[in-house]
Amino acid sequence: MADFAIGKEATQFRKGIQAGITIGIGYFPIALTFGLLAKSSGLTIYETVLMSLIVFAGASQYISLSLITYGTGIFEIILTTFIVNIRHFLMSATLNERTEEDLLLNKMLYSFGITDETFTVAATREETVTSGFMVGLITVSYSSWVIFSGVGHLIGASLPKTLQESMGVALYAMFIGLLVPSMKKNVKVVFLAALGAVFNSILTVGHFMAQGWAIVTSTLLSAIIIEVVEALKKPQRGGHDAE
Repeated sequence: MADFAIGKEATQFRKGIQAGITIGIGYFPIALTFGLLAKSSGLTIYETVLMSLIVFAGASQYISLSLITYGTGIFEIILTTFIVNIRHFLMSATLNERTEEDLLLNKMLYSFGITDETFTVAATREETVTSGFMVGLITVSYSSWVIFSGVGHLIGASLPKTLQESMGVALYAMFIGLLVPSMKKNVKVVFLAALGAVFNSILTVGHFMAQGWAIVTSTLLSAIIIEVVEALKKPQRGGHDAE
């Protein structure tokens, strides 16, 4: 019976590896770019790889680079990245409903590897999501992200200094690349981004607060306002439906 269970987990692990290869390939250019930008932001290769090892969250790591460039404090960076990653609570709760019964420790270990991509692959799977599958899936995606972050930094180190310094422009291009697809799918994201930009401009141009706190405050204010507006719309929609 024990041999059967081990064999089953090994099979699930292999399936996870196979499913993770596509994610690993997709992470290649993004992680490479992160490594390049980390080098231009002043991070050492050890700091770059360590960030990818510990954080493993693309959007948060890119935002962190931007805040580090501005000289933002540690607390503001932590708070900003926490806000950005709040969606992971919902993803983890959703995925927990589709996973097999397992030790809490095992779930805690592989929950670290839940990203938008690994969540999508696991959540859309027809079979029950097993620990073996999740470990295989995350092993490939995590390794790809960490390794290519380091490779990107090494490539950046060999570039001419002028080109390294100009790589900061690519950071804003990356933010736009992450934002535009979401704006196409949901008009709410358009208003959220616009409102956040307005608040951030007012707070920074008026010197009301430091750049880091301006980003945190702008994000919170815009998110709260958009959600309040959405909540106010719902009763009206319900009233029209009733008529």
